[in-house]
Amino acid sequence: MSTTADEMQGNPQLDAWLDKKLDELLPGKLEEIDAAKTPSMSIIATKGTLDWAYPPFILASTAAALGWDTKIFFTFYGLLLLKKEVPCEVSPLGNPAMPMKMPFGPKWFQDYEWPMPNLIMAGIPGFEKVATGLMKKTFKNKGVASIEELRELCIEAEVEMVACQMTVDVFGFDNKEFIPEVTDYVGATSFLPIAQKSDVCLFI
Repeated sequence: MSTTADEMQGNPQLDAWLDKKLDELLPGKLEEIDAAKTPSMSIIATKGTLDWAYPPFILASTAAALGWDTKIFFTFYGLLLLKKEVPCEVSPLGNPAMPMKMPFGPKWFQDYEWPMPNLIMAGIPGFEKVATGLMKKTFKNKGVASIEELRELCIEAEVEMVACQMTVDVFGFDNKEFIPEVTDYVGATSFLPIAQKSDVCLFI
């Protein structure tokens, strides 16, 4: 049975009906697919000072609590955050935006923001230890968990903690120095494709 040219051109009324149905059904189906998809976040943690240790763990634990698939890639100095004993100290030098407030004394004394130029920070021996103690005391007074506690929250929330193998090799670390919950030891070529597919990717 041969097909005429008119039949090959289709039925305009049928085409219009199909277009209308697609317009009605497709947005809803797409919303269902989006709703069923688990959001994902990848964090690349590169710094090992106390002030920079908080963001990756706070963001990761929060995302995991929301049901997101969350991974942290610890590389360079950020790898120190995976050690069994976290050797974090705050480094106010080179960070002029860091407020210096005292976590003790009367309220007016605590509310005053002490101007600490970098020259003073660099010139006073042991200033980093003093700043570290002040920050830890301030965070404790405000009810903020410690780095170790935040890391434990991430572990309990099943955040995947991935160590950079190249950094391990360059710094001469032994895998035994790190917490056993490290999910994997990989290079950037293995983690970047994961980060590329994530809904949110943060470099900290």
